[in-house]
Amino acid sequence: MSKRPRRNPSPAFKAKVALAAIRGDKTLVELAQQFDVHPNQITAWKGQLLDGAADVFGTDKAQDTTPAVDVKTLHAKIGELMLENDFLSSALGKARLLPSAKR
Repeated sequence: MSKRPRRNPSPAFKAKVALAAIRGDKTLVELAQQFDVHPNQITAWKGQLLDGAADVFGTDKAQDTTPAVDVKTLHAKIGELMLENDFLSSALGKARLLPSAKR
């Protein structure tokens, strides 16, 4: 008995199956036979669709309160750290404390 190869259904297919399950025209077993997937998988996709349905109409403004990243500040910090690394590297090289491969 050979195994069926693993399939990765597309998000559109999952949505189609989940919407068919929500409509309720057919039973889970009938939908499983029609779409050739396990009934438990249909139930999981239906739950994911119902849980994420609110996101379709936009996210809450309270959740979007993450502060914007200040790129200029980050670039300044990167430059500062690069200068510090260069200085320490040259100081350690002059003191012969760095391994020979780094000189």
